[in-house]
Amino acid sequence: MKLGLILGDQLSEDLPTLSALNSEQDLLVFAEVMEEATYVPHHPQKIALIFSAMRHFAKQLEDQGWRCVYHTFDPQAANNTLLEVCHELVQSKSISSLVVTECGEYRLHQQMEDSWSDTLGIPVELLPDSRFFASKADFASWAKGRKSLTMEYFYRELRKKTGILMVEGHEPEGGEWNYDKSNRKPYRGEPAIPARPEFKQDETDQAVLQLVAEQFNDHLGQLQPFSWGTTREQALAVLEHFIEHLLPWFGDYQDAMVQDESLLFHSLLSPYINCGLLSPREVCAAAEKAFYAGAVPINSAEGFIRQILGWREYVRGIYWLKMPSYKDENQLRNERDLPTYYWTGETKMACMKACFKTTFERAYAHHIQRHMVT
Repeated sequence: MKLGLILGDQLSEDLPTLSALNSEQDLLVFAEVMEEATYVPHHPQKIALIFSAMRHFAKQLEDQGWRCVYHTFDPQAANNTLLEVCHELVQSKSISSLVVTECGEYRLHQQMEDSWSDTLGIPVELLPDSRFFASKADFASWAKGRKSLTMEYFYRELRKKTGILMVEGHEPEGGEWNYDKSNRKPYRGEPAIPARPEFKQDETDQAVLQLVAEQFNDHLGQLQPFSWGTTREQALAVLEHFIEHLLPWFGDYQDAMVQDESLLFHSLLSPYINCGLLSPREVCAAAEKAFYAGAVPINSAEGFIRQILGWREYVRGIYWLKMPSYKDENQLRNERDLPTYYWTGETKMACMKACFKTTFERAYAHHIQRHMVT
């Protein structure tokens, strides 16, 4: 019997781990553990979203016939790491090997590569994550020999490879690769910003929110109001709402910032893509379909797709290409600690204060708030 470990950012039915296992013979394990929840002080809403989404996904797989072991968070538990949870199962059951889709983070991935097999006494199979448009090897191959690694050129390669917003496979739709110059209009109050979808919290959500309120109340950020969806169905509802009501205006106001309007026409889809409830392919396909249906302009469709097909893939590629030295490069030569107001939000600088407020209250900041302000 094989053991499949499903991580909190791997909540996808098309996960390679699931494809490599047999639901009738093998076992899946999910684990909420102290080490992963606290190695950095994650925002409480992030912890709640991932824990609740994991619990819902495990139940979904059980309903499909999978056998799942679920380790719920307990600060007093003897097993406080993923390795310890897996080790206990290996010791108590006839496990021949551990199967995991490669991690999204260097720290954990390196632990698995370096020592897990020896500690567990069984082979550990790390599978490539096929949920991205480009593999690590694809990016390394593109980067090899280049003097500079410019996102725009990598993005164009992926446009050609995927055919997204392409005419006859080699020319960009509309004649331009990038409509960034059409993404910079100031927002003056029109059109009105549509209300966001709201979801009724079920027993699983409520239990997780209570747990996080009790165990992670020292982490920076507010737990309530918690407005994130935690299931595949809810994530799809957010995507549908965005495509219909927000994407038509996203392109024009993508870079805008307005006092007391922190979300504007942004999708808020990244948490669902990052934890696996939505795939980047289906999200890009939905935006592309809306463009060809005449429902959204080219600057909206291209501007949104560029964030996923371009920036998301590019940043992942750079990360894996340059780690572990990447985290210590410090090319801007910053030596001092961040000012206190990064942790309190108390500052007379209006833009900074507004961005901190959004981050603390919503566990969110869009790309201009992050890159250009904070």
